[in-house]
Amino acid sequence: MQSSIERIGVIGLGHMGSDFASNLMADGFQVKVYDHNEKHAAPLVARGATAAAGLADLAGCDAVLTSLPGDDALADVTLRDGGLVHVLGRGAIHVSMSTVSPDLSRRLAHQHELAGQSYVAAPVLGNPDLAEARKLFVLVAGASPAVDRVSPVLGRLGQRLFLLGDDPGAANLMKVAANVLTALTLQSMGEVLALLRKGGIDARTAFEVLTDSLFDGKVHKTYGGKIVESHYSPPGMTTPLAVKDLRLALAEAERMAVPMPAASLVHDRLVATVARGWTELDWSVLGLLAACDAGLPPPPTVEVAPCLKQ
Repeated sequence: MQSSIERIGVIGLGHMGSDFASNLMADGFQVKVYDHNEKHAAPLVARGATAAAGLADLAGCDAVLTSLPGDDALADVTLRDGGLVHVLGRGAIHVSMSTVSPDLSRRLAHQHELAGQSYVAAPVLGNPDLAEARKLFVLVAGASPAVDRVSPVLGRLGQRLFLLGDDPGAANLMKVAANVLTALTLQSMGEVLALLRKGGIDARTAFEVLTDSLFDGKVHKTYGGKIVESHYSPPGMTTPLAVKDLRLALAEAERMAVPMPAASLVHDRLVATVARGWTELDWSVLGLLAACDAGLPPPPTVEVAPCLKQ
């Protein structure tokens, strides 16, 4: 499938956004980058990207990818005076790769449609390492013509696209649901490893037994490994962002009358990590919290004082 998209803007140059921009540049697209912190754009500009001084500089883009931390940031960039709805040309596509609420995606899609533009939700499953290696899984939903047009671009950013229909909110619901399942896995891995460690079994041995037998999934291996090695920094996703994602999922669950007691518990466990000041650590620090609750001393490789900072 060929794409008519040549000029692409990227807004939000954190780990994910920077990798998206870098990979698109490597593929020959004309990439214009914007971040409220100009320092984040500098490395990309040095390699050939064009810096946008403001959102108005993205007016000539065929598509703009946003990679932002939540609803407020995405709504502001899109709907404020001088936001994307007001500056993009007719026919342009806004591709949101952010983890946001389904309701916001639907509202933004409506506003873009009124402006003669298109909106596609395309949140991803995977961490920044996978983004750099183009191994993400991209969840895509939106009006079919826009999805068809932008899919060749998105296909360059990951190993597989999952097409979830015309409702952009479906992609965001799928994303937060997947993050709930990941958080539940982190909590269970943390509890089990704390039990085995306190029972005298070496943590690495326990991890090998678990992940080389019945529990050999990507999440068990990747995040279980972080727990065993106490490798919580740099984070793939920080604990405040994880709290936000579970909050979004629980809000949808409440709206649809879907009880999620386990998800509610893990949400509170993530809030507890924030209360301890672990806001710059990976959400796999749930395993450290389980060890603290079990009265275990910190492992020798731990990067924080785990059970003292309350």
